[in-house]
Amino acid sequence: MPVTFQPHPAAKPCARGTVIPTWGDNRCLRIGLLGGSFNPGHKGHQAIARRALAVLGLDQVWLMVSPGNPLKAGRLDMAALPARLATARQLADRRRIIATDIESRIGTRYTVDTVRVLQTRFPRARFVWLMGADGLATLPRWKNWRQLVHSVPVAVFPRPGQNARALHGLAGRYLARWRVPAWRAHAIAELSPPVWAFLPGAQNSISATAIRQQGGFNAAAGQPHTPDTL
Repeated sequence: MPVTFQPHPAAKPCARGTVIPTWGDNRCLRIGLLGGSFNPGHKGHQAIARRALAVLGLDQVWLMVSPGNPLKAGRLDMAALPARLATARQLADRRRIIATDIESRIGTRYTVDTVRVLQTRFPRARFVWLMGADGLATLPRWKNWRQLVHSVPVAVFPRPGQNARALHGLAGRYLARWRVPAWRAHAIAELSPPVWAFLPGAQNSISATAIRQQGGFNAAAGQPHTPDTL
């Protein structure tokens, strides 16, 4: 049976063409959430944020630096939060791309909980969860992942060597019936979840692991890399 996508129930049209305040105050802004360890942040994160702004009709993208990824607990190469946040801030413009440790401030670690709290605190905002194809492939390992995709629209960006695995994996198959074509992605923030889009395009091979292995970020010392190595 074909799926009919419903408008988001939150109500009023977003204010457009006005100065965008940090954190959105009480207006209906479209906000992309790009969560991650940012160990370190790099130009691949920035590319996703910029493409999301352009393709999804978003007002802002928040680079949400995790206080501690539960799937990476105990890793010795994980830098302290302030050092990771510093690398994310190098990618932000403080207006449309904003680096934040908001999860640490609101006391959440799991994405499903973070989204719930943000939707409560910013009831007029339209949030969209942003992730790479590698994230979609591992989504079944996340806490209450089905609840998550039923609570927020999702946009997935391609990653080298990960796309087929993501689209044909458990999460990709589960979500298949709610997928909208890329040409409709500009309106995804206004649709009621579950709804998601895969956005084919340029694939960035930069990875935080490779940067650390090449000495571009000293996690143990908590030393951010320079902008030239982002």
